[in-house]
Amino acid sequence: MHTKQTVRYICEIYSSGNEYFYKRELITHDSWDNIDSLSWSALRPISKSTFMKRKKEGYKTEIERVDRPPAKVIAFPAIPSRD
Repeated sequence: MHTKQTVRYICEIYSSGNEYFYKRELITHDSWDNIDSLSWSALRPISKSTFMKRKKEGYKTEIERVDRPPAKVIAFPAIPSRD
């Protein structure tokens, strides 16, 4: 288990109203004394209840609003049938 200083909990809210919750941990590739070896881990999905629980416990939480335009739908040309 990470300390409150080495973990962040992230909530991404999309314009559609969907919410996604993630955990990101500070990791080292060498030792904690070597600052150049520190980096954030990949986002790991968590549940909303875990996010709310950790927020209540005082962990660092971030809420990010994601405003991206909807994806374009690209129609593929019809494939002629082989009759």
